[in-house]
Amino acid sequence: MATTDIRNATATTLDAGAVKVLRNTYLLLALTLLFSAVTAGIAMALSVPYLGLWTLLPYFVLLFLVEKNKNSAAGILFVFALTGWLGFTLGPILGHYIGVSGFEPVLMALGGTAAIFFGLSGWVLATRKDFSFATGFLGIGMLVAFVAAIANYFLQIQALSLAISCMFMFLSSGLILWQTSQIVHGGERNYISATVTLYVMIYNLFSVLLSFLGGGDE
Repeated sequence: MATTDIRNATATTLDAGAVKVLRNTYLLLALTLLFSAVTAGIAMALSVPYLGLWTLLPYFVLLFLVEKNKNSAAGILFVFALTGWLGFTLGPILGHYIGVSGFEPVLMALGGTAAIFFGLSGWVLATRKDFSFATGFLGIGMLVAFVAAIANYFLQIQALSLAISCMFMFLSSGLILWQTSQIVHGGERNYISATVTLYVMIYNLFSVLLSFLGGGDE
């Protein structure tokens, strides 16, 4: 009986390493989301136009710099540069939907994104479910969705746009499950990498929900 209790306690208690990574990840994630809100507000105040594919070049450069410096203090600076840039590019999109439909779609998208994120992360933390088996599927799926989104930027096929948005919602949700699981089971011990993954998935979810609730795509 005593042995069983010990095993149960071990199975339901995170090790110190996982707790530290989770704490640092959620703290940095909260700060980057706040910083993104500020940069989005600045973009709206300056009436910055929609940047389209020009968003991607700085994004990939900053993503590379984050990965290269993820084990140093410089990595944190690049995380804020990356998330600040994404927030800045989101500003014109927010301005568009607010101008068309008011604040309601934005608030609903924020609420929906928060509910999805906390629901998925909380479920993994409660169940300790291991999603490492989905690594390949999620990686390939996100690559396919990204390439399809680039292609449809030029094709402008409405049905394909809807399908791509649904793919991004599904895959982003899956990657939130996967990343949280990686932290819980020791597969991720770098909170900078974990923060960037979770941030980008939250960004994707919010963007897709906003396009649905706002009645169209930017």
